[in-house]
Amino acid sequence: MEKENLYLCMGSACHQLGVYEVLPKLQSMITEYHLEDKVELKGSFCLETCSDGIVMKFREKVFIKISPDNIEQKFTQEILPNIV
Repeated sequence: MEKENLYLCMGSACHQLGVYEVLPKLQSMITEYHLEDKVELKGSFCLETCSDGIVMKFREKVFIKISPDNIEQKFTQEILPNIV
């Protein structure tokens, strides 16, 4: 089975908004839910919605306003159900 890509914007606007606090949380959740063989977390340059906060993309869906405080909820409610 081929891994699906989960993109996390690492552009300068997202960097300033705290993407480096979100990154370890995402990595941890991928491990916690045993998704290492299903999901590849990739950094991405600008995903073109800088004014909407930190951005993440899975399949064709773009998730905006990601923060260290809401990443777990976004991941478990919106991404995880589509993987398992």
